[in-house]
Amino acid sequence: MLSIRTLLFLSIVNSARCVLKEIYCTISDSCACDFKPDIRGLEWDLYKNLYGQHLVQDIVSEEVAKFLKNKNPASPLVLSFHGSSGTGKTMVSTMLGRYLYGAAMDSPYVHQFVPTLHFPMRDKLKEYRIELKDWVEESLTECARSVFIFDEMEKMPPGLIDILAPYLGPDHVVFQTNYRKAIYIFISTGEEVINKLAMEYRKAGREREEIKLVDLEEAISRSLYNSTTSGFYHSNIIMEKLIKRYVPFLPLSRRHVERCVHRELCQRGWCGRNDVVEAVGGDMLYTPAEGQYFSSTGCKAIPAKINLFL
Repeated sequence: MLSIRTLLFLSIVNSARCVLKEIYCTISDSCACDFKPDIRGLEWDLYKNLYGQHLVQDIVSEEVAKFLKNKNPASPLVLSFHGSSGTGKTMVSTMLGRYLYGAAMDSPYVHQFVPTLHFPMRDKLKEYRIELKDWVEESLTECARSVFIFDEMEKMPPGLIDILAPYLGPDHVVFQTNYRKAIYIFISTGEEVINKLAMEYRKAGREREEIKLVDLEEAISRSLYNSTTSGFYHSNIIMEKLIKRYVPFLPLSRRHVERCVHRELCQRGWCGRNDVVEAVGGDMLYTPAEGQYFSSTGCKAIPAKINLFL
């Protein structure tokens, strides 16, 4: 009888907590209220709208789901996106913001850094390191579930990003918060290694879907670490293996580009314009010259191209 009373009491307490939280969230903005992860939605969007990126779909879905299911993760989730222009890197980072906070980049808990905007002067490295450290600490104190997106890492001043190394591992402590619940996304090109392997597969008559993460991850890491034009040049973050996954975005073929064209046309209410799909697909630039296997700009120039043929 006592156990039944105890269960009834706990049920009432939990219900009261839910009601109080709901009331609080109607009159207040907070990280706890805004954080509403929709993993199924993220998975569906990745598979429906991201074309030609089987590795990205699998890795991002799996790592985000596994990380969020762990109520006490040992370290933050750190992903590094790599690939040529127009292959979907920005799209996926935006999806993450949307399916974690609903407002994507408009959420106060999703922080995006662009080197040319936030860190434009190479001679101010010391000041930038202090500013970045303070920004991250303040954000984590306000919201343990903060998301940090670092775009165009190839333009990041070398040495700057290493100020974050203590926050990416399992040992550092940030006052009054669980910093291990944060998510960090690094975005850069680094497509040379990826495109080279994709080209080798294509010339050997193998399907690009046969490419596995193990074929690329170590090569991407090594390339970034040794590249003098990368913000990861001789970085402790790479040396200490603080990046959970290097996520390769493969170059897109014409069929992937045409799927992007069709999606854009449908968004404009022109789903039936197959003539435009073919015209735009044929007007894009492809490499190499003798084979024309992959789009030079991915899907990036498609909206402008569509305007020419409508």
